[in-house]
Amino acid sequence: MKYFSLVTMLILGGQVLAAKPPVPVYKDKNAPVESRVEDLLKRMTLEEKIEQLNQQTVGDNNNPNNNGYKKPTFPAGIGSLIYFSADPAFRNTVQKRAMEETRLGIPILFGYDVIHGFRTIYPISLAQGCSWNPELVEEACAVAAKETKLSGIDWTFSPMIDVARDPRWGRVSEGYGEDPYTNAMFGVASVKGYQGKKLNEQYSIAACLKHYIGYGMSEGGRDYHYADISAQSLWETYMVPYEAGVKAGAATLMSGFNDISGIPASANPYTLTEVLKGRWKHDGFVVSDWGSVEQLMAQGVAKDRKEAGLKAFMAGVEMDMVDDIYGQNLKQLIDEKKVPMTKIDDAVKRILRIKFRLGLFDNPYTPIVAERYLQPESKAVAAKLATESMVLLKNKSKVLPLGSNIKSIALVGPLAKDQADLIGNWSAQGDPKDAETIIDGFNKEFAQKAQINYAKGTEIDGTDESGIAEAVAAAQKSDVVVVCLGEKKTWSGENTSRSNISLPAIQEKLVAELKKTGKPIVLVLANGRPLELVRLEPMADAIVEMWQPGVAGGTALASIISGRVNPSGKLDITFPLTTGQIPTYYDMRQSARPNSGKYQDIPTDPLYWFGHGLSYTDFTYAPISLSAAQIHKNQKLVATVEVSNTGGVTGKETALWYIASHASSISRPMKELKHFEKKEIAAGGKYVYKFEIDPMRDLSFPDADGKKHLESGDFVIMAGNQKIKFELVD
Repeated sequence: MKYFSLVTMLILGGQVLAAKPPVPVYKDKNAPVESRVEDLLKRMTLEEKIEQLNQQTVGDNNNPNNNGYKKPTFPAGIGSLIYFSADPAFRNTVQKRAMEETRLGIPILFGYDVIHGFRTIYPISLAQGCSWNPELVEEACAVAAKETKLSGIDWTFSPMIDVARDPRWGRVSEGYGEDPYTNAMFGVASVKGYQGKKLNEQYSIAACLKHYIGYGMSEGGRDYHYADISAQSLWETYMVPYEAGVKAGAATLMSGFNDISGIPASANPYTLTEVLKGRWKHDGFVVSDWGSVEQLMAQGVAKDRKEAGLKAFMAGVEMDMVDDIYGQNLKQLIDEKKVPMTKIDDAVKRILRIKFRLGLFDNPYTPIVAERYLQPESKAVAAKLATESMVLLKNKSKVLPLGSNIKSIALVGPLAKDQADLIGNWSAQGDPKDAETIIDGFNKEFAQKAQINYAKGTEIDGTDESGIAEAVAAAQKSDVVVVCLGEKKTWSGENTSRSNISLPAIQEKLVAELKKTGKPIVLVLANGRPLELVRLEPMADAIVEMWQPGVAGGTALASIISGRVNPSGKLDITFPLTTGQIPTYYDMRQSARPNSGKYQDIPTDPLYWFGHGLSYTDFTYAPISLSAAQIHKNQKLVATVEVSNTGGVTGKETALWYIASHASSISRPMKELKHFEKKEIAAGGKYVYKFEIDPMRDLSFPDADGKKHLESGDFVIMAGNQKIKFELVD
């Protein structure tokens, strides 16, 4: 029998029929992903490959930091688009061009900055970390993923897991605070929430770990600036959350704007290739941050756009966000043999791999679903996360909660009726009209219980004091004053560095005048960073940090003020006493003279340390118990601590487990968070918290190249106000 390679001619009933050619492997949804990737790559021209390495935008750019950007036209075969829209029908029209008007029909990957919700906006990430509830954050990210996917977007540029210890840097709002382990745990939770169990599930989207790496160390808190990071600190602090996120399966990473000790993050072969691809075996891809390839020229490491593209691509940045440097220069760089085709093919395979895993080749279009935003179950998650994220910082004489003896409440301040600023920066497609105000929450919470006397008092900023008298009058006829202060949402986020983190003088003036009434003052703060409260704190009887809580903040706050909900948040970032204390963070290294070298004009300790947070009940920690006082390096140690709720109401307590070493060949921080667990304990009840210590995981430390060292010696484990020593031996 003779076989023909292209078409087999069949003669049936006198008719000659042409059999259909076989389906290409890359279009076979039952074929393994790697087989599909390899098959498609072999069919692609160089021009088609280069197109996959570029990202442009479609829709109206709503990021003010990108003003002046001229929206380009883009080829139908472009690799990715940042989708500044929420219309799935428009997205499908764009995608149809790629699927039907290109030779191979490679789908476009649509991305967008979905940082803390798409339309159902939940608390900013800095607040989320204060919940100490990664499972709840995972739920919130799943809500965001569903709304995002149904709006035509397959990929979010989130989570941000930059360890940040300088609150002058506005982007502290986008991460989970100052601790590497905390950022790691919440980063993993976010990846799981966005990506689900499989990327091709109905409501899964690809996550992107950013900004790789060290961006949070921008010098002086100035955005986009140099980051002076030692090699050992890079591994000890900044790599920790990224390694955890990669191991959790994060599909992509974003290279940062910052210069890392002379080698910018977007042109750093050590971090992007040797570590990420070589050691960690990440098989997804890296996208540059907006313009960060071109900005290599401003950073002084590239003389022109062509050299910038060469350095970024060869370092390990596979996709160029909006610069069009790859599109304009890669072919010439290949012709000049400066970029090998093997490198091009590897980059293209990484991008195609994610597209196949997302199921874009098999289901390239977004279904049109009318009811996709602000569903009751979605808002319930946002409300619960807002409640658990709020932190009771101060409660002098147990002013809170407001009991039945309170018959009138003065609710004053510029944030009391605010909506736009409560949803925070990077609010995606969030609409301020969706946000519940503080006064709406109070009116519901205290209906038939207490009279709400409202007065705005002042604006958030400025010098107009004309409304203060009205606020004072409201206070004088009330039993207690709840004053709502904070920041505009535009004061935190990208490009919002501040030299001073105190609130404007007009807000402090309002509190000073209210204090003169002699009424108890409850200070509520809505902000995107730690604040300097050195003048405000003494005037307040109680302080509640509500952060920027998203769409469901009003009732969440009111439920805490009333006592219907017991606050359970603890800080994931230190509040300095003054701006001049910065940097101050819990895991600093010990001074050569621990009892000297302190500030002479102010206390050395900050106002509120990392981990601080009060409750309406009392939790008592019993002495820590260990399974052994001495262990070998191949043994595990179990630590337990019994915590009793000795107060009168049920509450949630987070046990934060720290470890400190007595002496090491490389000096160690004074203490390091290694584990945490949050549990609800009934009044009069008890719970035993448990921490299983793995020596290599929990007691080792990295050197300047990331190699872990486990040394014998004495260690201390701490939880609550308890601590105990143990010994590690060879």
